[in-house]
Amino acid sequence: MALNTTSTLPNGLLDSAPPMNPNKGPVVCVFCGVSPGTSPVHLEAARSLAQALHDHNISLVYGGGTVGLMGEVARTLAKLSGPAAVHGIMPEALLELEREGEGHIDEELYGRTTVVPDMHTRKKLMAKEVIEGGPGSGFVAMSGGFGTLEELMEVITWNQLGIHGKGVVAFNVDGYFDGLIQWVRTAVSAGFITPGNAGILVEALDAEEVVQQLKEYRVSEDRFKLDWSQG
Repeated sequence: MALNTTSTLPNGLLDSAPPMNPNKGPVVCVFCGVSPGTSPVHLEAARSLAQALHDHNISLVYGGGTVGLMGEVARTLAKLSGPAAVHGIMPEALLELEREGEGHIDEELYGRTTVVPDMHTRKKLMAKEVIEGGPGSGFVAMSGGFGTLEELMEVITWNQLGIHGKGVVAFNVDGYFDGLIQWVRTAVSAGFITPGNAGILVEALDAEEVVQQLKEYRVSEDRFKLDWSQG
């Protein structure tokens, strides 16, 4: 199947996104690596997360890769729930890096794919799908590298700034995010993050807990009360 192509978005940050639709199913955005990692526990966790998303009728939006943890989550969920449950969004420049083989991405295996011109468009589209999703929608970070951490920190910051109120979960596989969680505690004790905003990021130790944390997520009272409807 041919790839969908999106080149433009409305002006403004996420102001065009409608409020949460309680009649729509939840949508989870997963940030994770295009590497499988050196331990098999990471691929196993990717498969278990896909199983949990399937069990709870949750759709996936992700970076569109077909390799590493990215590919494993997408391929497993597409097999379990059907390709309509998966939407990959990939910048054109990354097509050679984050997919395997030549030619088009097999949408029967990996779900619908949208090719966009740049990283900013990719992240904005993924965030919009989550914001438009039903209760239980949110962002999940699995093991990954610099890009995974950057995407995670951005959606945490957007939550703090009041751009969205969706859950943000670190799926802490084999202690992978222990250092990050400790950094948040250190930042609180040093006075750079409020105790309330420390809870913007929540930890999950297994896939079922990821889903539960998203369902039970509570917005921090310490978030900035800013108006993002202009600009």
